[in-house]
Amino acid sequence: MDIAGSVALVTGANRGMGRHFAAQLLERGAAKVYATARDPRKVDLPRVEVLSLDITDPASVAAAAAAAGDVTLLVNNAGSATYTDLVSGDLEQVRREMDTHFFGTLSVVRAFAPVLAATGGGAGGGAILNVLSALSFVAFPGSTAYHAAKAAAWALANGARLDLAEQGTLVTALHVGAVDTDMTAGCDGPKNDPADVVRAALDGIQAGRLEVLADEASAGAKASVAADPSETYPSVVHGA
Repeated sequence: MDIAGSVALVTGANRGMGRHFAAQLLERGAAKVYATARDPRKVDLPRVEVLSLDITDPASVAAAAAAAGDVTLLVNNAGSATYTDLVSGDLEQVRREMDTHFFGTLSVVRAFAPVLAATGGGAGGGAILNVLSALSFVAFPGSTAYHAAKAAAWALANGARLDLAEQGTLVTALHVGAVDTDMTAGCDGPKNDPADVVRAALDGIQAGRLEVLADEASAGAKASVAADPSETYPSVVHGA
């Protein structure tokens, strides 16, 4: 996937990693970048085409796909973090996590799949980048709803990759630990520079990679999937 000359659409481009994606895509020579947000007035980047897009609203998704029929690279960045637990948390917040990270992302993928098939040309059916998390692989107290939603989104990326293989669409999954954005403002501990994460993700797309583990946290979390759960979650072992 050659980013130079591509036409990209970034969801959640008004802040955080989404804003960095839009800016770096332009720096890498994208011919056009659609920067989308639920409130398009909050997109402040120059040289982008601003679109309104709420990924949880099917009508909004359909309108965006109709308006951006020349897209060759889709960046599914929009997300939420409610810091809700599955068992004790507000069920509406749990649904919000799933509606955003799984059903919302799936809605955008389904809407833009035929666009990518049509615009890919001889180079194939374009590319999709899904922004996931180290918590796609491992649960963390206080955010188990987010973990479940991101785990579902990981499965979505794997499934969509198979579904879109025939049309030649690259589906890349980006996994990363904490990133220094508004979403993690209340969290302690080390955080990745969003510019570095976006750079690694775009390098991965250009290299045709199916997965980008952007830091040690995501690499360690991925490795834990193959471990016995007692090793990953020692605090829940009886007698520990």
